[in-house]
Formats: sequence, C-alpha cells, structure tokens
Amino acid sequence: MVSELALLALGALPMMGSPGPATLSLAGMGAAHGVARSLRYAAGINLGTVTVVLLIATGVTAVFLGLPGMKTAVAVLAAAYMLYLTWHIATAPPVAADEGRSTVPSFLGGFVLAIANPKAYAGIGAVYAGSLIESGQQPAAIAKILVLAFVAIAVNTTWLAFGAAIAATLRDPRKARIANLIFAGLLLISVVVAFLR
Repeated sequence: MVSELALLALGALPMMGSPGPATLSLAGMGAAHGVARSLRYAAGINLGTVTVVLLIATGVTAVFLGLPGMKTAVAVLAAAYMLYLTWHIATAPPVAADEGRSTVPSFLGGFVLAIANPKAYAGIGAVYAGSLIESGQQPAAIAKILVLAFVAIAVNTTWLAFGAAIAATLRDPRKARIANLIFAGLLLISVVVAFLR
C-alpha cells in the first residue's frame, strides 16, 4: 500500500505541478502581490483543488458533467473567470508600488478557479485513474485522496513562493511589468490549451 501511494504521489507531482491556470495564477499573484496578500487566494485554490480530488474520487464529476449542457456552461464560466485573472495579473502594479491600490482576488475567487480548472480534472482524474470509492475500498481511497491533497497543496504553495521570489528581485517597475505580462500570457496560453483538449 505504501509503495502504491508513493507511486501515486510521484505520478501526481508532474501532472499537478506543471504550469496550468491554478499554478500560474498563484505564481502571478505571488509576483504581483507577494505571499502574505495572496494567502487567502492560495487557501481558496488549495481547498478547491482538494474538492476536485473528492469530486473525482466519488464519481460526482462524471454524473454532473453528464447533464445536458453542463460541460459547456462550466467551460464558459471557467474561461471567463480565468480571463479576468489574466487581466488582473497583467495590470497589477509592481509589488513595491502596490500600496493597497489593487485588489487581491479573494478566497472565493481562488476556490472558483480551482473547481473550474479543466487541467485539475484531467490531471487528477488521470492519476486517480479508476479508483472510485467502492464498497470495501474506503481506506485505500481515503489514503489516495490524502496523498493527492498533500501533493496539490505542496505544489500550489511552491508556485506561490516562486512568484513571490521573482517579485522580490523585480523592484524595478519596468521589469515587474514585464514579469506580470509574462505570467498573464502564460496563464492565457494555459487556459487556451486546457480548453482545446
């Protein structure tokens, strides 16, 4: 069981850790606002990602997305919110100049992004692969959920810290603007790629 969980964690790490809407938005928030001001948003992303793990593990996503028109509605709402975040990151002032002038997305904003993130469902679903909770399988399923939740939180925290570390070296407004535009551009690309799959 321990070796199976270790393999699950190793498989989840590149899938969850690769750039995508949630991870890039965390790096962008860290770069644009710093770690402290982005913690509520990061907590929302983490709880939302753990919620996605639970939804996949219990099979709820398969039922929900099977409803007529639901997949399209969720995709449109998710894309709209991710585009809003892209704009927010691209237009954020440099951390040194940001004296409370811009609003950091909230806990709810992070939660909504995480549960609307198509990469999360694809990635988590791929590594969870058929491990739906069945009668007699609850301990194994709970262990898998805990491992995936731990990996998600570790990955998300690392991306937030990475963004903040870059911001600390980019006190020059021109360089900070370029960094914000790069993060926004990468987030936009990740949104397009996620929806083309």
